[in-house]
Amino acid sequence: MVIYRVRPGDSIYQLSRLYGIPAQKIIEDNQIRNTQQLVVGQALVLMTDRVQHTVGSGQSLYSIAALYGVSADQLLEANPQITDPALLQPGQVLTIPVTSQKLGSMLVNGYVFPSVNQGTLERTLPFLSFVSIFSYMAKPDGSLSSIEDEPVITAARAKGTAPFMVVTNMRAEGGFSSENANAILSSPEIQDVLLNNIITVLQEKNYYGLNLDFEYIYSHDRENYNSFLRKVTAKLRQMGYSVSTSLAPKNSAQQTGLLYEAHDYPVHSGLADYIILMTYEWGYTYGPARPVAPLNLVEAVIRYAVSVIPPEKILMGIPNYGYDWTLPFVRGTAAHPLTNPGAVELASEVGARILFDEEAQSPHFSYYSYNGKKHAVWFEDARSIRAKLELVHRYGLAGVSYWTANSYFSQNWLVLSSLFDIKKAL
Repeated sequence: MVIYRVRPGDSIYQLSRLYGIPAQKIIEDNQIRNTQQLVVGQALVLMTDRVQHTVGSGQSLYSIAALYGVSADQLLEANPQITDPALLQPGQVLTIPVTSQKLGSMLVNGYVFPSVNQGTLERTLPFLSFVSIFSYMAKPDGSLSSIEDEPVITAARAKGTAPFMVVTNMRAEGGFSSENANAILSSPEIQDVLLNNIITVLQEKNYYGLNLDFEYIYSHDRENYNSFLRKVTAKLRQMGYSVSTSLAPKNSAQQTGLLYEAHDYPVHSGLADYIILMTYEWGYTYGPARPVAPLNLVEAVIRYAVSVIPPEKILMGIPNYGYDWTLPFVRGTAAHPLTNPGAVELASEVGARILFDEEAQSPHFSYYSYNGKKHAVWFEDARSIRAKLELVHRYGLAGVSYWTANSYFSQNWLVLSSLFDIKKAL
């Protein structure tokens, strides 16, 4: 696998000849809509194990090896025609072996809505260990909303993917409710009602496990949430179910704010089988333009997390989307969400050049709309995905969790499956 950054003048057909890959495969692997014009700065995944390199003036065997991250011995092995390594000639064509050594194996979770397109689901399930279906909403009396989740559960089990029931403290009209969480968590009786209702769904729907995603909990409900989690895990583990919890991205135990204070990393670590860290939404719908999941800030969360949670329990969140903000930012206005392929398509339509922020390890671009307004777009591409997956390897995490897998992003799955083997739960 090669991740190639498009340069001025590049075309699909030129890259096809250079890398020996059918043009149609490049188009499909990168979900390219406008095949006549690539976007300068765009990242392309090229699925090949060899590259042809034309020796330039002043290049040596060792400088070429360093350029591609291979050893001089590997270069010589791939080019038996080289009789004297010290006498490479400009214009000479060398075969560069692309190393594809995997970093190991990992667990992969993907959140989906029950409305997920069936074709997208079928293409995605082979890459997932778990699919978490979002969501059953817990009401203040302990009852649950209903969702049409049977088609996703059936499809998941057919592909060896374990389905997780997701329970949230969301309102029917949208958004997480601190009040709903408080009504449940402050009453042991309502907790028992909710747990019994959860067990009924788990059994009737043939779920593999439960994901608890309670957010924006009042700080004074922290111990109540811990107690509820103890009750849930004791009962469900006895029944053979797995339990995961979703936690806000904290970088210290003392982090303040409604999103963070009631999420007790050490307690959840001791109780749940897996912890999903929601390491995204630094750039969010109603906030200013910035990367959705900047690597430097994601890593700060991971550093704290592994100090209080065994790494083999952690699934690091990865966003499968981007945003288009209108500038200057005005509080109360909303950014427009984009799929990652959709962001590149937009860049093509407006004639933008895609840039890459090295600190955040995130692609971005700007443009002016027809009404003269400036826009900023941040999203994910093969480079940012690879950087995040290498972070998982560096810290020895269990794997990753995508929010969401409702849209298919082929670059992501190509990069992930090139770097890791995916563990199946069933």
